[in-house]
This record gives sequence, C-alpha cells and structure tokens, in this order.
Amino acid sequence: MTAETRPSRSFSLTIGLLLATSPALAAESPRPAPPKQVQAKPAQDGKTRAAGTKATGMKTSATEAEHIVVRARRAATVAASATKSDTPLIDTAQSVTVVTRNEMDVRGVLSLNQAVRYAAGITPDLRGGVGTRYDQFLLRGFTVPTFLDGLKLQDSPTGYAVAQTDTSRLDRLEILKGPASALYGQSSPGGLVALSSKLPTDLRSYGSVAATGGSFDLYRVDADVGGYATNDGLVRYRIYGTVNGQHTQLSRTGSRRFSISPSFTFGGDGPTTLTLLGNYQYDPENGTYGGVPLVGSLKRASYGYLPRNFYDGDVPFEKFNRRQGSITYIFNHQFNKDWSFTSRGRYDDIMTEYRSVYDMGYYTNEEEGLLSRSAIATREHAHNLAFDSQFKGHVRTGPLQHTMMFGFDYMQQSATEVGQYGAAPDLDVFHPDYHMVIPAPDPWVNYRTDSHQVGVYGQDEIRWNRLILTGSLRNDWYRSTQVDNQYGGTTRQSPSQITWRASGLYHFGFGLAPYISYSTSFQPQSGLVSSDGGLSLHQASPSVGKQLEGGLKYQLPGTSLLLTAAGFHIEQTNVLVAVGSTGYSVQSGLVHSDGFEFEAHAEAFKNLMIDAAVSVQKVHDDSTGKPLMQSGKGNASLFAFYTMPSGPVKGLGFGGGLRYTAKSYGGEADYGSVWVPQYAVFDGSLRYDLSNASRSLRGWTVSASVRNLFDKKFIANCMAYASYGQEFCYYGERRNAQATIGYSW
Repeated sequence: MTAETRPSRSFSLTIGLLLATSPALAAESPRPAPPKQVQAKPAQDGKTRAAGTKATGMKTSATEAEHIVVRARRAATVAASATKSDTPLIDTAQSVTVVTRNEMDVRGVLSLNQAVRYAAGITPDLRGGVGTRYDQFLLRGFTVPTFLDGLKLQDSPTGYAVAQTDTSRLDRLEILKGPASALYGQSSPGGLVALSSKLPTDLRSYGSVAATGGSFDLYRVDADVGGYATNDGLVRYRIYGTVNGQHTQLSRTGSRRFSISPSFTFGGDGPTTLTLLGNYQYDPENGTYGGVPLVGSLKRASYGYLPRNFYDGDVPFEKFNRRQGSITYIFNHQFNKDWSFTSRGRYDDIMTEYRSVYDMGYYTNEEEGLLSRSAIATREHAHNLAFDSQFKGHVRTGPLQHTMMFGFDYMQQSATEVGQYGAAPDLDVFHPDYHMVIPAPDPWVNYRTDSHQVGVYGQDEIRWNRLILTGSLRNDWYRSTQVDNQYGGTTRQSPSQITWRASGLYHFGFGLAPYISYSTSFQPQSGLVSSDGGLSLHQASPSVGKQLEGGLKYQLPGTSLLLTAAGFHIEQTNVLVAVGSTGYSVQSGLVHSDGFEFEAHAEAFKNLMIDAAVSVQKVHDDSTGKPLMQSGKGNASLFAFYTMPSGPVKGLGFGGGLRYTAKSYGGEADYGSVWVPQYAVFDGSLRYDLSNASRSLRGWTVSASVRNLFDKKFIANCMAYASYGQEFCYYGERRNAQATIGYSW
C-alpha cells in the first residue's frame, strides 16, 4: 500500500522478488513495503512523579507536580509517548505499554522483536526466527513506525537502508497504540514504538561490563560507563559500546555487530541543558532474509517437510552489510516554574549493501525437490534529518488548569538505490549445493528520492478536579520527488493533512480511571490512481486512519501494579485497490480493526515482576473480503519473575513466561485461504546477585535466559499469492539460551 509499483515489469516476477527481499510486507498488496521502524523527557519537563508516589495525586495541582524531580530510573508507570511529556499512565487516555531496561535485562532481550513479544495486540516475528536484520511485527494489525529519542527513524523509500537499534543501548521503550499523527505527523493507524537511549545521569561515577555466551555460538561484550566530566557535574558523559555476533538458526549464516554510543550533557541540574548523543553501528553481516516454500513447511510436500535450518541461498553470493551513524542533540530550557522549551534534532546516515539468492516460493519439480530461485543485488544510501521543538506551559482559567504545548517539527530525506535482479540455479533440497555459479544479475532499479515534511501542532490538557480532558490538533505538509534513472520519469506528490485527537479521563480517588479517546492518522502513498476508468491518472492521496478507544485503568495506590482494559475500533480509508493489471488503482479500500486488550504490569510489587496480556482482534480488508495478510487474531502472554528477599538464597531471581499467538492469515494459496496455526512457547529466566554469597563479589551478577524453552517447532507466519504461484513461510525461533556474567559499579 505504501510502496510504488515498478514500471515495465512482469508483475509476478516483481512479487516474487520483493516478497523475498523487502524488509516488510504491506499486507494489502503483493508489493512489500519497508518495515516501519519517544522519548525520555528530562524531569523538569513534565509531570513525572517520584518512585512510590501515589497515582491518586489529583489532590496536588499540576503546577506543584512540576517541582517533583526524579533522579532514579523513570518508573514503569510513567510514559511520554502519548503526550510528549512525562505523564502517569493512569492519567493517560490511550493504551501505552512500557518495557523497562530492567525487564529487558531479566528476559535477556537482544532485539526489538523480542522486546515487544509480551505486549497485547502484537503479531510478532513476521519473518520468524530467520529475518532478524529488521524489526518486523504488527500492532493491532498494522505495521508501525519507530521513534528514537522523540524523532522518527525514517524508513528508506525502497526498503533496504533501514536502521536497526541495538536494544542494549536503550533505557526503555514505549508502545503507543492507535493513531498518533496529531503529535507525530505521518504514522500508522496501529500506533508507534518509542525508544529512549541511555543518556548521562546525575551519578558521579557508574558503569557496567557484561559478557554473554549462548546458543548458535552467541557472543556479546557490552560496556557502559559514565559520570561527571567536571567536579561540579556541570558536564556529564556516558559511553555505551557492544561487540557481538552469532550464527543464525539457518545453516551457513551468521551476524556480527559493532556499535558505540557516546553522549555528553552540558548544564548539570541547571535550567538550561544540552545533550549531544552520537552513535555508530556497523553490521558486516546479518544473517539471511529468505524463507521456505509453504509446501514443505506449513503444508506437507511429497517428500515430507523441510528442516528448520534449511537455507535457500548461496554462501559466496550472500551479503548484507549495513553502516549507520547518527548525531542527536536535545536542548532543554526552563524559563520558570510554568514554562519550558525543548528542541531536539538528529542526522542519520544509513548505507546498506545487499546481495542474496532466495527461493521463489514454488518448485520447478516438487518430487525431485528442485526449488526455483532468483538473485538480487542492491546498494542503498539514505541521509535523514529530523527536528522537533515545542513550548510547554501551565495556565489557569478559573477552576481549570491547562497544560499547553505548541510545537513545530521537520523531516527531510534524500535516498538513492541502485539494484540488479536475475535468475539463479534451482536448488536440490535433498542435496543442496550452496556454492553454485550465480549469473551476474541484470540492472533492475536506479532511484533517487527526496522528501520533506513540515508539521505544526498544539495540545491542551485541561484538569478540573479529577477530570482530565485533552485535545490535540496538527497540520502537516508533505512533499516527495522520486526520479527513476533506470526507465525515466519523475513521480511527485505534495499532500497536506489535518489530524486531531480528543480524549477524556476521570481519575477516581481509589485508583480507577475510565477513559475514552478519538484519534486520527495519515500515511502518504505511492502510486497512480484514477476515478474515471483510467482516462486520467493522478498521484494517490494519503490513507487516513481513525480510532475510537474506550477503557478502564486501575493502579493500586502506592504501588506499580497497573491494570488496563481497552476496546477499540480502527478504520483506515483511502486505501489503494489495484484495478486488474492496468497499472493504476482506485482509492476505495477500507480496512478496519476491532478488538479488546487487557494488560497487567508490575515492575516491583513485593519482589515480583509481572507482565500479563490478552488481546482479541479482527482485522478485515473490505476490498478482498479477507483479513490483512500476516495479521493475527490476537495474543496472550504471562511473564513473572520473583526475587528472594531473604534466606540462604537471598538475591536469587527466577521466573518464566508463556507466549501464545493466535492463528494468522497468510494469504491465498492454490488450495484456498492460508491460516497459520496458533502456537505457544515458553521462556525462562534466572538471575543471582553474587554479593549475597560474598561481600567481595559486590557488583557481580550472573544471569541466564532461554527462549522457546521446549524447542517447539512452529510456523511464525506465511505470505501466499495463488495467482502467481508464490507461497512463502517462515519457521519460528528455535530454542535459544544464553548466560551472562556482569560487573557494575
């Protein structure tokens, strides 16, 4: 839906190529779209309550709440993504899931795919345990963008130069559910994921070093040091770095990564601070991106089933090299107790070189095990700029207290792609030869894309006693030009869009908070459309999303135990619907997602960490009469981790989790609709603070975790197109265990 159809191309060839290569699938169309890949506000910015403060703080004025400064790690019951200011979740009239650094460490999280698995509404691991070079999952049935430190990680227009953030450099992440364009501009109806980097703290000196080893020859060394750069703490620093690598669960493939993130904060605890954050990440290799044919994985082939370590590529030809660098600034100024100004910006430079042989999703001869394959090679380079600035303040109008925000943001991207495509020899699945002679691919694409987005927005949060009303309004102007140097021609689009949000929440004194909200979103689309049967063509308008959500939240006063329940209805209109093989579409598509979600979270409730989630959803595409491809029916999960408070094993933590994913729709095969079966897997975790065994071991910890504890064999997802004979599936992650020894000070 968001990717542009290649001109002068066999449609079936294009589908086969892109299904095996593009980082994410636009479920409404055979053409894949790039994967959609906020922030920790300083304490003086907003409404953060100190740890242990009761959430029933309605008795305290919003102005008084501004004086509370959190010096420790931000609580799991506070989030910034929904309002662009730290706000207790119990006072946020929208569904938000917070995953803290501690939770990621306990579960042994190594990627964003793994971090979001225990959240309600997630359809996880769209490429199973194989395609790990991009973060791919659905939220409420839709792909969603990722924001890092309040700024969008812009996907490349053709899908390869896409950044991946190593989760070990993150302090936390927030999953904001539902349309959020009123504050963030172009976004998905499903929501967004907001990541927060590790930044300098107010501690004089601190650090940690950890070494990890595990399954498939996993190795990791992570280091994180920081403190005062000057005696008075006016300048502070923090440096994080990692070296890691692992073979994948497929034979003859692996990944390696080198990353470093230095940061400096100037201004200490004063009213004006400036933080500079740099990052350089080099992935010299990152597994493979192929899959397995549906026949032989989900459906039995004449010869049986392919093993989970089956590799469809070619070892000498395989390549994925990614270099990504960025520099970020975060500026804060507090004018007085009521008004503040925040500005942030980032420059990203991302370059990928990708080369692969992949299967086409069908056999040349099934009985002989001859699998049809193709080859691709591409080089893509993207330069991205993003800025966001806002004024925030408090005013009173009679009995009403207003928290107001006025902002401006800007995004710019310049990206190029040069690619080749060609045939590759069939692979004998019984006796695979991974060192064949691969013919040089022919020229395929040569694009240059330049885009700009400008947005202005405002928000007013009105408090009257225990009632909270919030309104947000935004206008965006988007402009994009794509030049096709391969076949000639230029595509331009310059839409503008108004989006808004309105919500109401009432916070009872005993901790219960019912709420209702309405929000909208928009996404630019590439492609030509016609409303007169093809007599005239014009550039597609953006798709538009809207959501009505209502729910209940309950926080046990004085604790971090938070229960949330929400029902939602999402509609996405102006969706492109292809008109046969004419090369144009009509914007008559309607997609709707309806569901219910429940979550329970406790970061540290009587030495117990709890994450529980249940979701039921129905995602339907009216143009096909089917669900969106790869969307699931819902999920359920439970993770609990208990730390012994006393006794001979004081400091020993142990726990585990269950992850259940309901069946998902995988498209149409020659035998009918493809439904990927439901599956459930178990995880386990251990951690021990060695200082409890000996004072000389103060600062030392050992931990272990395992995903898919019982090594269940399952299909994570499928994509099938009967009309073109192409049917792909992806095996889920195999049992993956790891152990870590770390020292911190």
